[in-house]
Amino acid sequence: MEDMPKEEHEEHVEAMEEQDEAREEHVDAVEEHVDAVEEHVDAVEEQDETEEEQIDLEEQVKQEQQKYFRALADMENSRKRMQKEKHETTRFAVENVINEFLAPLDNFENALGFSQQTSEETQNWAKGFEMILTQFKDILADHKVVSFQSEGLKFDPHLHEVLEMEETEKHAEGTIIQEFVRGYKCGDRVLRPARVKVAKAIAKVEEEIDKELEEKENNQGDS
Repeated sequence: MEDMPKEEHEEHVEAMEEQDEAREEHVDAVEEHVDAVEEHVDAVEEQDETEEEQIDLEEQVKQEQQKYFRALADMENSRKRMQKEKHETTRFAVENVINEFLAPLDNFENALGFSQQTSEETQNWAKGFEMILTQFKDILADHKVVSFQSEGLKFDPHLHEVLEMEETEKHAEGTIIQEFVRGYKCGDRVLRPARVKVAKAIAKVEEEIDKELEEKENNQGDS
């Protein structure tokens, strides 16, 4: 180096300085590239986080929508149930009132049934009351309240109430042979069952005697 000419020495120094500058530029370029990569990674991570947040928000929206629709369904069911209960309460109240009118109506009709045994003047009066009775029945019919016949029909526990049973051979067992109180319906529902007398098969005396003898024989065998 001491023997190196001055010009060559200066050129060598300049070359080394240029190499240092080149290395610094390369380092700066590498650092810029690293920064760019880090920024890209951060952007990707932010994008992933944003997508996850969006997915979470969409799931929350779906859950809230489901809650909303369930709440609407519950409200609609409650409204229908309350409406049905209100209708049933009103119907029962009306039917109870109508049912209380049936007994006086029966008495009115039974009283008019004896009019044929009275004087002509009384019969003329009775015709006016029969018209009133018909009006009462028409009003009931407008509300789907009608009476039903029972005599001669088979006993039905949903329609009839047994007051008496009579042993007879003239009618089949279970046949209604007399109606004491007429039954009434409101549509398909029974407001008041008919109170009736029902035919019963005559018990055979011989069968009863044989049964007693059989019981006695069984008792003797056991002893």
